[in-house]
Amino acid sequence: MTPILEARHLSRHFGALRAVDDVSFSLAPGELLALIGPNGAGKSTCFNMLMGQLRPTAGTVILDGTDITGKKPRHIWRMGVGRTFQITATYASMTVAENVQVALLSHHRRTFAFLPYATRLYRDEARALLDTVGMADQADRHAAILAYGDLKRLEIAMALAHAPKLLLMDEPTAGMAPRERVALMQLVADIVAERGVSVLFTEHDMDVVFAHAHRIMVLNRGQLIANGAVEAIRADPKVQEVYLGGGTLFSAERAHA
Repeated sequence: MTPILEARHLSRHFGALRAVDDVSFSLAPGELLALIGPNGAGKSTCFNMLMGQLRPTAGTVILDGTDITGKKPRHIWRMGVGRTFQITATYASMTVAENVQVALLSHHRRTFAFLPYATRLYRDEARALLDTVGMADQADRHAAILAYGDLKRLEIAMALAHAPKLLLMDEPTAGMAPRERVALMQLVADIVAERGVSVLFTEHDMDVVFAHAHRIMVLNRGQLIANGAVEAIRADPKVQEVYLGGGTLFSAERAHA
């Protein structure tokens, strides 16, 4: 099976600092892959190279068999890559449904339609996407008054408007209460299962990672030090040492509580 995403010997240097240093990995279709590591490990730099915000110093990024190294973010987005950010990016003055409609207008290349009648376009599609993320009943509320967890769900609906084959999610549960984190990542896991979307996400909450990731990669000081199944990563002595200072990773019972 052809990987949906491959990073081959990916590096990014800032002067003498090697923020990402010879990182290689692949992501299978329908896989939920976690990228973890201490602050400053290189996770965001890696994401920015995958999405085109940064050009690699060395290495190659392959999307579904096509070399996308150095392409602009808008071109990569058009090729089927969506991204959500740690800080949500929604339009506070618009309703929930209108936010999704804007994303659909862009997907259908109808940005010229940002006129009063644009609110009549793609209503049914927007409602269907909101139903996917459990927000159909909030379609007519303004984004400005949404709870933070609902804003995260709205951002996922907007990302899905482009029908992506790959989602890059940068700390999707940041700033959320523990129960909200679990619910949001369960939603993402359901989308992966139902739509076959591949997801690469960064996350600091180990409960979330262990409960939902199919596989885990660990970065430290720009280098990939571990890549494997959840239980293998949990027991890896190097991961224990560099990521949690020699402490014991959470038990399976706690991760699934």
